[in-house]
Amino acid sequence: MGFSFPVGFRVKVIETMLDGVSTESVLTSEGVCQASVYRWMKWAGVRMRRNRPKDESLSVVFAAPQVGAIGAGAGHGRRLDLADRTLIQLGMESGVLPAQIAKMVGVNPSTIGRELAHHGLVQRIQNGPVQYQYSAKLAQYRTDLERARPKKRKLDTADHKVLRQTVVDKLNAGLSPAQVAVRLPVDFPDDGSMRISHEAIYQALYVQGAGSLREELKVEQALRSGRRTRKPRSKLPARVKRPWLAGVMLADRDEKTAAEHAGRAVPGHWEGDLVVGPENSGIITLVERASRFALLGRLPGTRDSATVIDRLQDMVRTLPQAVLASITWDQGNEMAQHARFTVATGCKVYFCDPHSPWQRPTNENFNGQLRWDYPKGTNFNDVTDAELRAVQDKLNSRPRVILKGYTPTEKLEELLTGIALTL
Repeated sequence: MGFSFPVGFRVKVIETMLDGVSTESVLTSEGVCQASVYRWMKWAGVRMRRNRPKDESLSVVFAAPQVGAIGAGAGHGRRLDLADRTLIQLGMESGVLPAQIAKMVGVNPSTIGRELAHHGLVQRIQNGPVQYQYSAKLAQYRTDLERARPKKRKLDTADHKVLRQTVVDKLNAGLSPAQVAVRLPVDFPDDGSMRISHEAIYQALYVQGAGSLREELKVEQALRSGRRTRKPRSKLPARVKRPWLAGVMLADRDEKTAAEHAGRAVPGHWEGDLVVGPENSGIITLVERASRFALLGRLPGTRDSATVIDRLQDMVRTLPQAVLASITWDQGNEMAQHARFTVATGCKVYFCDPHSPWQRPTNENFNGQLRWDYPKGTNFNDVTDAELRAVQDKLNSRPRVILKGYTPTEKLEELLTGIALTL
């Protein structure tokens, strides 16, 4: 039975080779054969040059690409760097538990567990103990090697010119990368080459340099939200209760209505709001929760409750009763005469809690999209009904990620067809 070198000795030899020391020097100093060294290098995941140098004084190790120091910082996106891995190695050699090492490094214990499992070297000796060794230098080398991405991105290859042009066209049409990615299977259901993730589109937009996808765009940016962090929920005290809110809060709904509203499977539950501008201008936005289909109505230079209710009645007049079950609104005074609307249309109106826009999230999301066409400060008295209808049709024809690439118009038609078949 031959002699087996301990894993610690093997790692020492491998680290020496990673330092650029020649094979000849390692063989002389450590007293091992060349075949053993090369076998250990392969076992440890170290790449060697294809054409090994004839000069024995040169290193045979394939140098890992320099990916930059991206291990610094904390929070989301935190990656281990060589300094972190050195702490892990020292902790393991001192018998410190992985959970304690995680506190030393400042990461989650699961991060340390994955690091040890992925980069630790295990040697199993027949009829002997299992030997384990972690090397910070080797782990960093393997990480840099695995992180390198020498192949071209999908949108840069000659085989995907049609996909690239389609992506550019959709981005120029105002779709976000996520909407582009989810719409492609709908437009090309039988063409597997017309598929790409939203992350790949983001990388093509923001990572590449000269000749990048961004140079072909006619729009300034692909993201419609300039916000980097989420707005905190309001900590203002609750408003004084208003008499016209009695019995029509969201908590006052019957179980069937509440279940349909929450499930989004049954159409007919809408969310509404006013988008306002200067000179008492404004438009009403209504969004159906199941299909995300939207209706827009311009106000005639006044926002009093009587005018809003009259305009709202006109907007829903042509809707089938099957898709007009309820409307959720905030506590704005413009809906003080909501009872008149319910009598005229048969559609009940319910109100959110004070300072709680997240109780009508579909409408809030839609209003954010609408602001791309009508930024804050827009005077809606200068907007014609025809222009507003064109924006409404455009937004209802935009594929939505939440609808798996289908548009609100397509989804509403599908829901109406289902209702007709059950009648």
